Amino acid sequence: MTIAPTSTAWTDTRLIHALEEVVERELNRHLGVAKEWMPHEYVQWSQGRDFDGIMGGEAWAVEQSPVTDIGRISLVVNLLTEDNLPSYHHEIATMFGRDGAWGTWVHQWTAEEGRHAIVMRDYLLTARAVDPVALERARMTHMAEGFTSDNSHSMLHSVSYVAFQELATRISHRNTGKHSGDPVCDRMLARIATDENLHMVFYRNLLKAALEIAPDQAMRAVADVVTGFRMPGHGMPGFERAAAQMAIGGIYNLRIHHDDVLQPVLRHLRVMEISGLGPEGVQAQQELGMYLEGLDAQAVRFDERRAALLARRAANQAAKG
Repeated sequence: MTIAPTSTAWTDTRLIHALEEVVERELNRHLGVAKEWMPHEYVQWSQGRDFDGIMGGEAWAVEQSPVTDIGRISLVVNLLTEDNLPSYHHEIATMFGRDGAWGTWVHQWTAEEGRHAIVMRDYLLTARAVDPVALERARMTHMAEGFTSDNSHSMLHSVSYVAFQELATRISHRNTGKHSGDPVCDRMLARIATDENLHMVFYRNLLKAALEIAPDQAMRAVADVVTGFRMPGHGMPGFERAAAQMAIGGIYNLRIHHDDVLQPVLRHLRVMEISGLGPEGVQAQQELGMYLEGLDAQAVRFDERRAALLARRAANQAAKG
């Protein structure tokens, strides 16, 4: 790894060069543990049948699938997020480059992520889990708008973001499978979640190295990313309503975000224990600590409101029964 710079601030170009050896090491580690898998093996093709339209099949109806309502909502959000892969590839390829270990990783990551949209769409259509017309229209709308990262202004912000976002995506996929009501869906999403976890480890380890060589700038990036975090699918049609339903349904909410995404990464990196920071780093570290305390308090209030809402729903259901 390149030794400390001759000036106090690292530029993106110098950081990318300095971290090249770390990227190569993490790439080799990733390739050594990642397992090849085939999307077609996770789909029950024998359950598929023609839809209406030019094939003259059967029109879609919600009762045709075993998938729960919350599972269906979350599956659509997760798939539309994965569909925007061309935009994500453009973002990271522009930031990290297409040469050397960085370029090899960018293309490897893109190829692995491509499987996720393939298998999810094949499952959804074969299992008749969603309205295929509505799904395609939503895909066209979402992809036509493109995607611009909130963190493309800085290499360190980009690395920080994906370290948390990959884990958030893993958690969302895993919880969607558990709440889907279909063991086939659960198995498929568990396979995808394994990929996302490996991607998280790559970026988390890269962020750890960045904190060692440029601690003040990296701490600033972590604080900015955590306090302003948004999932990459935030611009899709109906995202806010879907996100609210997913929060109540236990797929992804403030408590999950705090406990299962932010805290594991921050604890692993020992972010709050880093000493010897300059004024910028100390301020960022303090901002991060205060934000986490506030987020935990928000999560407590959310948990209380969610419990009350679910209790009312259960009571209403029992009264109807």
